Amino acid sequence: MMLSNILSLLNTLANNTVGLLLEAIAYVPGWLSVGVIGAITGVLMLLAFKYTSHQSAIRHTRNQIKANLLGLSLFKDDLAIGLGMQVNLLKLAGMLLALSVVPMLVMIVPTCLLLSQLALWYQARPLYAGETAIVTVQGAANPAVIEQLQLSDSSAYRLAKGPVRVPEQQMACWEIEAVEPGRHELKFALGEDQIAKELAIGDGLMPVSLTRPASDWTDLLLHPREAPFSADSPVQSIAIDYPERSSWTYGTHTWLIAWFLVSMLAAFAAKPLLNVNI
Repeated sequence: MMLSNILSLLNTLANNTVGLLLEAIAYVPGWLSVGVIGAITGVLMLLAFKYTSHQSAIRHTRNQIKANLLGLSLFKDDLAIGLGMQVNLLKLAGMLLALSVVPMLVMIVPTCLLLSQLALWYQARPLYAGETAIVTVQGAANPAVIEQLQLSDSSAYRLAKGPVRVPEQQMACWEIEAVEPGRHELKFALGEDQIAKELAIGDGLMPVSLTRPASDWTDLLLHPREAPFSADSPVQSIAIDYPERSSWTYGTHTWLIAWFLVSMLAAFAAKPLLNVNI
């Protein structure tokens, strides 16, 4: 529970800072935004590595590795010296890995938060007007909740089929048709209470929240945009089956690879300019 609360606070902070900065993605081509963000991320990660690592120790270890590699080529006919130098190389490689632990621990949280924010833009695309999607509501362990839950009317969408209720699994599904482009709220009535889930309709780039999550840290990491349901809420999650985004550079299955490659290339290009030992 403590981890979930911390992650919820971090998501709110990321939505109000990184999320707002990423709104510029909507105005440029997807390939360009992935490239620019990847390059900036690579340089920032390089700077973070420089100032959180023991640079002189890394430089000394790398020099020792070079010396042992040179020794291997000079004494390649001497089995005893060759084996000794190979053992040294293994020790030095382990030492280099150990020297990278602190900067990696420093970078892992902001990197995960950034990737969660980027996934909102590239992991799926919004619904086109006229397109249908399945909405799935997962309730708590109370079958009466699923029986009482009603999808509210809206000008942004219309009911296409459903609901299909499965009280034994605390689940209900609706098929909706997108009508009005924009960011809307999908609303459900439960007695006198209203329960909402963000709905994205349009043909451009916009953040898409696949799921309003439960108060679980893994769900919060994957779905950072909307406030989670509390542990005692009658509804535990609402998911929309958005279509996959098709693109070689910013598609559902490729954006993370493109971001990683660009960030690594940018980091290696900037390494001599910033005088960083990795």
